[in-house]
Amino acid sequence: MNIRFVTKTVHAVLDYPVALSLVATPFLLGIGRDNPLALWVSVVTGIAAFVLTLFTDHKTGIIRVLPYWLHVGVDRLVGILFIAVPFALGFQGLDAWYYWLNGIAVLLVTFVFNAPDGQRPRDAVGARLRIS
Repeated sequence: MNIRFVTKTVHAVLDYPVALSLVATPFLLGIGRDNPLALWVSVVTGIAAFVLTLFTDHKTGIIRVLPYWLHVGVDRLVGILFIAVPFALGFQGLDAWYYWLNGIAVLLVTFVFNAPDGQRPRDAVGARLRIS
């Protein structure tokens, strides 16, 4: 089984629920009780992710002006920032773990499980080995 199963279409379908989760989950988990920034960084990131998805040129984009590669690049940057933000802003406990786990999940999806753009998952390994 190929681990690169997150195609452009799968990514597009996941984008809106993930963005909404970044807005809602902190309230459900009580993120930000010790540091309100922990709540609002996630909410603002979720809103920005929703807007990014609206403007991305993929299956669920509404105003398709941003290339998919840029969207994935922004996702990767968010993953890195989510790992760094607890250190930078002094988040502890659940607040820190929330960001670390989200950051790791984003990086796994975009670096490890991401199928090359425009290819079916089963073709991804072979595509990496071909010399163009």
